[in-house]
Amino acid sequence: MTANKKWTIQNIPDLDGKIAIVTGGNSGIGYETARALAGKGAQVIIASRNLFKAEAAANQIRQEHPQADLTVMELDLADLRSVCQFADQFRLRYPRLDILVNNAGVMATPLSRTADGFEMQIGTNHLGHFTLTGFLIDVIARTPGARVVTVSSFAHLIGRINFDDLNSEKRYSRWIAYGQSKLANLLFAYELQCRLDQAGSTAISVAAHPGYSSTNLQSGTEFHFLNAFLAQSQEMGALPVLYAATAADVAGGDFFGPDRFFGQHGYPTRVESSRASHDPDTARRLWQVSEKLTGVDYEALKVGTNPVPQTMGDLLINRLNPSAEGVG
Repeated sequence: MTANKKWTIQNIPDLDGKIAIVTGGNSGIGYETARALAGKGAQVIIASRNLFKAEAAANQIRQEHPQADLTVMELDLADLRSVCQFADQFRLRYPRLDILVNNAGVMATPLSRTADGFEMQIGTNHLGHFTLTGFLIDVIARTPGARVVTVSSFAHLIGRINFDDLNSEKRYSRWIAYGQSKLANLLFAYELQCRLDQAGSTAISVAAHPGYSSTNLQSGTEFHFLNAFLAQSQEMGALPVLYAATAADVAGGDFFGPDRFFGQHGYPTRVESSRASHDPDTARRLWQVSEKLTGVDYEALKVGTNPVPQTMGDLLINRLNPSAEGVG
């Protein structure tokens, strides 16, 4: 793919028979992603913590695409119990998962904690999606050609994984914490691809970022007023995510973003992420810490195993295991 190729949703292939989950599919980049996938024939699950807003989004998509196959399911990534319940319900209803878009997130919030005591940004943006993907990984791994698309941000460039204070218990800077969570998204995406390769799975893990796009994610930040002057539309911002999810030439470990204005505007193209995002030692350590903090074990990707799918009970047992040390 070349930078001057103006790829749009018109280039998305027919997705009839595909099943997709879009976290945060009720607004912003997630909404545009769900809208485009459903418009091309995919069966789309809008996963959202706010069912009222999600139903309204689904109805809006149906007005444009009357034949759209949309389902709304409750998912609060800031509560691992909710993540487990979502995964349990999904596997009861669906036999496969072709596209998982790990999109939902929070940006530069005041210091707060998830239901499990994690700092809100690392807990929602990274640990929530780590848990979700882990609980669905057996379904993903057995679906031919499945894709996991993790949405990061240009802000990963300021990120550093602070293992001594991952949960911001010693000090807190909302933008540093946001950058850490977005760097964690990329480390997760790349390490997941390594583990899929080792397991011999045909599934791939890729990442994307939307550039500077006008969404409600910035509404609580000091940059919101700049949206009208500098930001591109959320429709344009969703294109790198959609390319990663559907284009034929995507390979595991790819990262996509806009092609112009220093990666902040334009059409999707392959982009480079920071050197820190490609550090294999940091990626492996973050993975191990994430397993301990969440209690989620990616057994389906371990060669020679025949795992039983994890459930709510498995998560609670794992998290109560005294050997699962946390990170301060």
